[in-house]
Amino acid sequence: MVADKSVSLALPSTAASVREARGFAVRVLTDWGLPEDSETVHTVRLIVSELATNAVLHTCGQSPTFTVCVHVNPGKTLIVGVTDSHPRFPRHPSPAEAEDNGRGMDIVRSLTTAHAGRLTVLPTEAGGKTVRVVLSWPSSPGGVRIGPVDEAGNTRVHTPAQ
Repeated sequence: MVADKSVSLALPSTAASVREARGFAVRVLTDWGLPEDSETVHTVRLIVSELATNAVLHTCGQSPTFTVCVHVNPGKTLIVGVTDSHPRFPRHPSPAEAEDNGRGMDIVRSLTTAHAGRLTVLPTEAGGKTVRVVLSWPSSPGGVRIGPVDEAGNTRVHTPAQ
């Protein structure tokens, strides 16, 4: 079992950094014992992708960098956060905005709720914000694995033998 750990990575606020942020989060979780094809890793990958995208797109050039942080308290919690230096907190898009974009935070909220997690937005001392998601650390690191999509377009779900 992994000990209580935190790691973070600061990245420039560019589109290419979103992929780096996702890869960083996945590497951290797999280094800490979660299978890359586990539901937890898939969930965190998507959450980090949406939060990093928001940090790049919605800071209006006022945040030259953003930071991804992953913290684990084994058997208890997994915390993922993205911090930027823009003071504006995420907001719900208008119906017109939501037609083309602006669904990232809704996706993060849905994933957080589906995994009985908690989503918070906290101000930083420097005047920016951290968007943080707290999830349960899987009781079984092997957990539920999501396999490849089959010929019919269905995702295969594998559960470890009891």
